[in-house]
Amino acid sequence: MTPGDGAWRALSPEDLAREYSPSSMVDSMDAELDVYAAASTAARSRHPHAEHAYGPGARQRLDVFHPGGDSLPGPVPVLVFVHGGYWQAESKERACGAAPDVLAAGAAYVAVEYTLAPVASVAEIVAECGAALGWLVAHAAELGIDPARIHLAGSSAGAHLAALLTLGDDALPGATIRSATLLSGVYDLRPLVPTYVNDPLGLDEPTAWHLSPLSRIRASDAALVVSWAECETAEFRRQSRALTTAWRALGNRVDVVPDVPGRNHFDLPLDLADPATALGRAVRRLLHG
Repeated sequence: MTPGDGAWRALSPEDLAREYSPSSMVDSMDAELDVYAAASTAARSRHPHAEHAYGPGARQRLDVFHPGGDSLPGPVPVLVFVHGGYWQAESKERACGAAPDVLAAGAAYVAVEYTLAPVASVAEIVAECGAALGWLVAHAAELGIDPARIHLAGSSAGAHLAALLTLGDDALPGATIRSATLLSGVYDLRPLVPTYVNDPLGLDEPTAWHLSPLSRIRASDAALVVSWAECETAEFRRQSRALTTAWRALGNRVDVVPDVPGRNHFDLPLDLADPATALGRAVRRLLHG
């Protein structure tokens, strides 16, 4: 039996669709997303940042915020954030709400954008995020970032992508992924196959498992922070616990920040480096480590 088998297979397709709908846990998903987007808009208006292309595609772009502003003194550690949206929504412009706290911690903040499904497959999205990371490493000197102090982070589908980047087989010469902060992620994609989420993704179960971080767990020097909100479905909680268990079983380092009070699936990323929160303090320890 592979990790995660059993619990989700007992659920009907209707139950799975509900469990993998974070909107079922909030009064208004649109209102929650508006708060998330407003925090990003405020960060982008207050802090200098530069957009760069890491590939030829229209959405193969990333934004770099540096704690030194336009002067780019460095090199400094960098937190690379991958947005969620079930691989089919959202953008880097709406994913910068945590940038001010990361900058205040003395690190650079990078928001990565990628081609969305169904234009791109999940495998192609993973490859694009890997290309973005490679571009950052290749241009680290001019960006004022330290390729030996790369910290990844992502929320929901972005947590899936950040986890796969951390577990990737492709080495980045001269670079080190020091940590990954994974928020409310999906680490086994197989339960999504019979749900509406899969309509634009077109995954079958073998492909879904191949693209699942839980299928690729290995010994790693990277530290994890795994967190989920108080207002999450049972399946999102189970996914995070399954990843934590598998990661720890290999002796890897992981700090768990569970059931964050007052937060839900959509606004948890706003705590990402906030020193007033348990999640923010855990992330800052990694950035300063």
